[in-house]
Amino acid sequence: MAHIVLDRKIEPHRILAITLTNKAAPEMRERLTKIAGPTSRSMWVMTFHAFCVRVLRREAELMGYSPSFSIYDEDDRKRMMASVIAGLGIDPKRFPASTFVGRISSAKNELVTPEQYAKSADTPPEKMTAEVYPEYERRLLQANAMDFDDLLLNAVRLFEEHPDA
Repeated sequence: MAHIVLDRKIEPHRILAITLTNKAAPEMRERLTKIAGPTSRSMWVMTFHAFCVRVLRREAELMGYSPSFSIYDEDDRKRMMASVIAGLGIDPKRFPASTFVGRISSAKNELVTPEQYAKSADTPPEKMTAEVYPEYERRLLQANAMDFDDLLLNAVRLFEEHPDA
């Protein structure tokens, strides 16, 4: 990246460096600053999730959110899911919220939307999840919130549905 800025004369704000961990981003930025100087501060050096948050906040309205959307952590997700399954009349003792959270998280990480999930649901647990998933998403949107998995899924959706973003 320093070579690109110093030798190839690319403007630093045009560079995006993605790291996998929160720890790696500041370490990378520090190394860049030592090599390329203060101009490296305008580079985007961050995790996938941080990049997605930055883009989604900038373009939130296109996705039906306000820029100040909340990001739900695991406890928030479980509370929301408990409310969803109670609202749907599902017995939480037989079907705990954590089960649905896990299934929906897996679906989102595979970039599967509620509609896509419903189309491929074959087993009774999948069909029940197909009923819960869209309601969970509706309530998140109503609360102007995304869970951690939504950050990746919604960034992909944003770029697919709004290429100008």
